[in-house]
Amino acid sequence: MKSRLVWLVLCLIWGSTWLFIKLGLQDLPPLTFAGIRFVIAAIILLLVIAARGLPFPRRSRDLMLLAITGILSFSLNYGLVFWGEQYISSGLAALLQSTLPAFGLIIAHYYLPGEPMTLPRIAGVVMGVIGVGVIFSNQLRVSGPKALWGSAALVLSAFCAAYANVLVKAYCKHIDPAVLAAGQMMFGLVPLFLIGIPHEGNPFKFHWTSMALIALLYLAIVGTVIAFSLYYWLIRNMKVTDTMLIALVTPVVAVILGMIVLKETLEWRTLAGGLMIISGIALIVLRRPRKVAVA
Repeated sequence: MKSRLVWLVLCLIWGSTWLFIKLGLQDLPPLTFAGIRFVIAAIILLLVIAARGLPFPRRSRDLMLLAITGILSFSLNYGLVFWGEQYISSGLAALLQSTLPAFGLIIAHYYLPGEPMTLPRIAGVVMGVIGVGVIFSNQLRVSGPKALWGSAALVLSAFCAAYANVLVKAYCKHIDPAVLAAGQMMFGLVPLFLIGIPHEGNPFKFHWTSMALIALLYLAIVGTVIAFSLYYWLIRNMKVTDTMLIALVTPVVAVILGMIVLKETLEWRTLAGGLMIISGIALIVLRRPRKVAVA
């Protein structure tokens, strides 16, 4: 019951973050915006870690895992998300990142023996890929090359996040969720600033509107500190593909919020591609292995 409640809260939180990213991007550049989000979140998590007296990993193997998963989860994943969402709607961005379980299934097959590929799951991956192709063709036809590149960035971000999730499940069970999230953020925010500040300018000179500050604080505190602490607890208590079921719900929340708040619309080809993606992901994460009868 506790796991299901945490799962539901995460669906609502991560479904809403797409809206706040879009709102923040109206005034802030993408990479530095993402980097500042994780600076705030990392500081809060470090205070929590200090208050709880949690040990920080010292072994080189653990630090390497934090660096690799941090760059995958935060530098690449969120860098691509924030950059790509400049050119596409928040709902479409959420739909494209919902391909994460498809990538996770393929990667988990090689790292997690208890989560093998099956024919229905392979069919789900194929359906998701076709859905992405439908959306890509529609974006190029309707919105042009920038929207196409933005869509590609979201799919690539899903691959990076899926790889990180599987590595966490396989090798990081002994690290406390708060320590894991803080360590990943500290490693992941560095490339965001190294690339962002030279190209986007001094953060103190950005257009800091009240909406930009609200979006930043919501993403840092609710969408990062609270959400990642809950998520890393969840993946230690659920199968990784079950936790990825969140990807079925967050696009729906994101699309609804985008239509209500931002007046976003879904062209029918995008809707058709999105439904194919979600149906494919459902085949992947809802299918259960058949129990073998024992005489």
